[in-house]
Amino acid sequence: MGMFFADDRYDESRRMEGFGRYKQLLSFYAGRWVKVNLLTVLGALPLALGIAFAILTSSILVLIPAGLVGGAVFGPFLAALYDSIFRGLRDAPGSWREHYRRSWKQNAKASLLPGALVGLLVGMYAFMIYMMWSARVLPSLGTVAVASFSALLFLALNLLYWPQLVLFQTSGKDKLYNAVLFTVKYFWRVMGAAALLLAWTAVFLLFAPWTLLLVPFVGLWFILFVCELALYSRLDSAFHIEEQFRILEGDPWREND
Repeated sequence: MGMFFADDRYDESRRMEGFGRYKQLLSFYAGRWVKVNLLTVLGALPLALGIAFAILTSSILVLIPAGLVGGAVFGPFLAALYDSIFRGLRDAPGSWREHYRRSWKQNAKASLLPGALVGLLVGMYAFMIYMMWSARVLPSLGTVAVASFSALLFLALNLLYWPQLVLFQTSGKDKLYNAVLFTVKYFWRVMGAAALLLAWTAVFLLFAPWTLLLVPFVGLWFILFVCELALYSRLDSAFHIEEQFRILEGDPWREND
């Protein structure tokens, strides 16, 4: 079918477009992304266990340090996953192990604080969902709408912040500023990508624990790849990603001509 494996019906010696590009990237990089995903899931375990313990004990005092510390541990792993996805999107040469080690060396320190904040917010959302789910009185539609919209904005910000973290050395303030401007300019595309990520997350939550079996293999990398692929042409136009890295990494498609 060409969804997860190489499709012999198109030319893989040149960069494809549209759905062909989606299949091409999966053919080239799905294997390495699964490996990086496994490592990312391992990095997320302290955060997941801390949040689970906080929910089971119904303690916000446990949730805050668990989210911050677990998120800080998770940050470099998440950065390495984004780094691997964007190296694939721009067809960077090299092995996944080399890229992974390089990402830790370049991004580990910068990802600690964003990771801690992400961990805290994820913990807050998980705690809120649990409280709403277990409440005797169901929350109003307005409450659900506000919570869903805030989660949508949170996911949209992550889809734009982490790529900048692994691609450029700029301040956190500049990354947030760029993310806001990009969202304003491409509002519907960004919100569409965030909605897709939110729906994917909702499916995994609603059908847990069975969906937890899929998390090590497709839980993180696949949906991030799809969302970032949908945004990539706009990101490249706004930040000149390939232009800046072409000199450093070369152009594999030009070499194949």
